[in-house]
Amino acid sequence: MLAGRDDDLDPLLLDPTRLSIAAFLVSLSWTEFSTVRDAVGLSDSALSKQASTLERSDYLRSRKGYVGKRPRTWLCLTDAGRDALSAHVRALQRIVDRSTAAAPPAASPPTDPAGESQPRTGTTARAD
Repeated sequence: MLAGRDDDLDPLLLDPTRLSIAAFLVSLSWTEFSTVRDAVGLSDSALSKQASTLERSDYLRSRKGYVGKRPRTWLCLTDAGRDALSAHVRALQRIVDRSTAAAPPAASPPTDPAGESQPRTGTTARAD
């Protein structure tokens, strides 16, 4: 069955931006905000908003500090965030596995009596 709800899909990680942030941070420890921003291709405000959403759900922690006199923010995926990402990826893989198992075998292209392949739909054969 392909349709239906998979309870392990995480609603927060269904958003591609939050999924990208979590996937980038999963194997890292504290990572500078600008590094995450550049890696996932977001603006400062977009990353800040998504990071706040993940932080409210305890998937991410942020830490503010200074490097010299310049303010910096660091982000880190929590254990809960890692667990949620892992479960989400497993759920996605199960969906792929089910769809692959349910897919009918690929059909060969039709041939004409002379053994030539017929043109695909949307193409035209040119008569010479």
